[in-house]
Amino acid sequence: MSKWLRALVIVLLAASCGGGGSGSAPRDLDNACSILKQRRGYMSAFKAAERKWGVPVHVQMATIYQESKFISDARTPLRFTLGVIPVGRQSSAYGYSQALDGTWKEYLASTGNRRARRDDIRDATDFMGWYMAQSRDQLGISLTDARSHYLAYHEGRTGFRNGSYNSKAWLLRVSSEVGERSLVYEQQLRSCRNLR
Repeated sequence: MSKWLRALVIVLLAASCGGGGSGSAPRDLDNACSILKQRRGYMSAFKAAERKWGVPVHVQMATIYQESKFISDARTPLRFTLGVIPVGRQSSAYGYSQALDGTWKEYLASTGNRRARRDDIRDATDFMGWYMAQSRDQLGISLTDARSHYLAYHEGRTGFRNGSYNSKAWLLRVSSEVGERSLVYEQQLRSCRNLR
């Protein structure tokens, strides 16, 4: 095997290893009660963020579903040049909340929580609550409005204020799905038994 071909195989093997590993998702992501039964620490994390920031559990869950499908170490896909050579990720988004590096640093500085990690559910939900509470304060978005919060989360508050999402039919569709999922999760959470 030529040196070039061997190097290409090594690069492809290395690229296939990243991004999916240890943070596997719970089963049955369409059922809020099932998710919380499988991951006992989730409910206390969601409730802590709700108490601190006012963001309802179902809004947090619907957003995390859309951002990472509850995979703790989720990353954006790799970009490739010439179709085979990895040249980095599409963005710095990482973890349950898919927080970008810059926004995460802003959160760390604002809260003083220097040990926070994006792949820790408690930190990810606290980040999400912090971000959504600021969106409420700056944009007037109700904390129960998962659809609008998702748009502000995806586009940033300036993008939301400018209506940048209006030219993105796919994003409007996705944000509507987040809003619908939030309502479904809300109904399901009312019937959950033995969850605190």
